[in-house]
Amino acid sequence: MNDKEILLIKRSQKGDVDAFESLISDNTKFVYNIALKMLKNKEDAEDISQEALIKVYKNIDSFNMDSSFRTWMYRIVVNTCLDHMRKNKITTVSIDKPIIAEHNEFQVEIEDKRPSPEALLERKETQKLVIKALNQLDDCFKTAIILRDINDLSYEEIADILTCSLGTVKSRISRGRQKLKEIMEKDENRSLYGIRKVV
Repeated sequence: MNDKEILLIKRSQKGDVDAFESLISDNTKFVYNIALKMLKNKEDAEDISQEALIKVYKNIDSFNMDSSFRTWMYRIVVNTCLDHMRKNKITTVSIDKPIIAEHNEFQVEIEDKRPSPEALLERKETQKLVIKALNQLDDCFKTAIILRDINDLSYEEIADILTCSLGTVKSRISRGRQKLKEIMEKDENRSLYGIRKVV
């Protein structure tokens, strides 16, 4: 962090709203883009990004300068998105009710390349399990996986956000994926369809 950013953080911690607005001015678009990639909905992304920024303001006293401000803020955004997804049972999949032929006289089978309801349900259950398992990971692994596998950022971008080396990023993602797989395999409440391979 540069001296200007440190000064703005200290002023924000004393309740200076103007300083806080200056502090986050370069990051509002970044925050919104994270929420949009996770929630896949513009309105939700706008609401949740605003909610996350409010949390950043309310909790800025707890920021102790040990990590970069952007990384600390990013974690709040990700956790706010995950909380929203859990509370609203949001997944990126919607399941339509099957259409039944009138009078049950006959049904003409037409090739449909869309996933079947069963496949969609299995995918939906997988996503629920992934979100649940993600929340059991240590922050360092969870953040790295979300940046890479959900936000589709490059290893270089992740290293920049987390202010660590490429080797550290690759290690966290690899170990995080393995831990994620182990958690899901041990989950007694996993779907009846069974999920053997997560990532």
